[in-house]
Amino acid sequence: MPTPAAPTNVVKRRKLPIGIQTFREIREDNCYYVDKTGMAVDLVEQGKFYFLSRPRRFGKSLFLDTLKDLFEGHQDLFSGLAAETRWDWTVRYPVIRLSFGAGVVHTHEALEQSMHQQLTHHETHFKLPAVFPDLRSRLVDLIARLHAQAGQRVVVLVDEYDKPILDNITDSAAATVMRDGLRNLYSVIKDSDAHLKFAMLTGVSKFSKVSLFSGLNNLKDITMDARYSALCGYTDADVDTVFAPELAGLDREEIKRWYNGYNWTGESVYNPFDLLLLFDSHEFRPYWFETGTPDFLIQLLTQRHTYTPDLAHMVALETLLSSFDVDAIPTEALMFQAGYLTVNSVRRIPGMMQITLKYPNLEVRSSLNGALLQGLTGDPVRHGILAPRLYDLLLANDFAGMQTLFTAFFESIPFEWFTNNPIAQYEGYYASVFYSYFAALGLDVETERSSNAGRLDMRVLFNQTVYLFEFKVVELTSDGRALQQIKDQGYAKPYLALGQPIHQIGVEFSKASRSVVGFEVETVQPSY
Repeated sequence: MPTPAAPTNVVKRRKLPIGIQTFREIREDNCYYVDKTGMAVDLVEQGKFYFLSRPRRFGKSLFLDTLKDLFEGHQDLFSGLAAETRWDWTVRYPVIRLSFGAGVVHTHEALEQSMHQQLTHHETHFKLPAVFPDLRSRLVDLIARLHAQAGQRVVVLVDEYDKPILDNITDSAAATVMRDGLRNLYSVIKDSDAHLKFAMLTGVSKFSKVSLFSGLNNLKDITMDARYSALCGYTDADVDTVFAPELAGLDREEIKRWYNGYNWTGESVYNPFDLLLLFDSHEFRPYWFETGTPDFLIQLLTQRHTYTPDLAHMVALETLLSSFDVDAIPTEALMFQAGYLTVNSVRRIPGMMQITLKYPNLEVRSSLNGALLQGLTGDPVRHGILAPRLYDLLLANDFAGMQTLFTAFFESIPFEWFTNNPIAQYEGYYASVFYSYFAALGLDVETERSSNAGRLDMRVLFNQTVYLFEFKVVELTSDGRALQQIKDQGYAKPYLALGQPIHQIGVEFSKASRSVVGFEVETVQPSY
């Protein structure tokens, strides 16, 4: 009996392009590729100068490399892709691609050396030896001579335009030197307008035009353009079609809960790095987060006494999210541009856009709160010991054990750490530590839930059980106000219809002893 033919809709498995940022390599080595070439053509047809900000490891470098091959006319690489039938392959443009992604530079001399090396590479490639010794003149001259040589205007692509500044962000003097050096270089883009066909700069942060792009007001910022929200990253449709052969044995909803949710006012996307490593290992892990969350971020949030429950629902104007400079780094802008918060909803008011932020997914919420615990407590090890214990206590509804756990935890923090740290005067610190432990476990946690009665500090849904928390800071001893507020305000009422046990928990912290002094629990059983 003949073997049945394979279904025609079955997609064959390909190589996973883990860490590959070269378009040609992906296309020639039979790797999976999510087609972004249609949006690339859209950009070329609709404008000339662009800026795009996206977090690290989101595919910015690959997109620029795709643009490079498109402009250079490598038609064979675009077979079957959206750009194949939309591009004029009879015209080829000279491309200058600059990147600051490799290595770390800390001095003006090192920055100039990097740039001279890159310009020398292009001059050698196009057989146009340098005429001028300084960087700005070299680049201006190279663009003009390339235009004359090729008979076509030049394309300039700049990758990781801001990395030299971000590498020095904790040293404002060094960061300022980098910023000023780059500003001198980027001003060439506007001055060379007559010789340019297209230019695009990409990076993690959007430094204000006044500080870095002084005079470069012809860049169109598409960072928050809904049409290009999915320009970098994978959509749900991409996962279900392009990567369909990799989904076997994986919980599709769990993939979405763990990794989807990055949004720039349009379609939400996954970080490519996360998904490729998930498909490779079939293990849910914080792959993106583990590749380089900066200590600077944790230090800044701790120094600013950030109330960690507020991170889940920050509100800011779009102008604030793009307000970023060496000596002015709003918390909202840093968290958003680095990828730790993303767009939840948008409210458009005449002349402005108000954006509510949220954690993009479980990976970021859990991992960031775990990292914050280390900064909040000065103990990088203890979280790994206590978090599994807290999970077990929740499973058993062992509230006495939970009180003992948190009391012992706060009491274990060395007195010297408090005396040398202004956070000791920060009332929200105690509730922040408490909240971050639950959030780091990856539980269904919601903070400051509104009802007709007011705002509840924290709600946890776990194991078919509802936990309602109210936090109070007292001077010395418990006075019962935390639990009483839950009861007086009727915070349990919205959850009665769930038919699940509701544990009302009032937690009180003493500023004097720096520990838990009240942990009262009252349970409301479901009525059937």
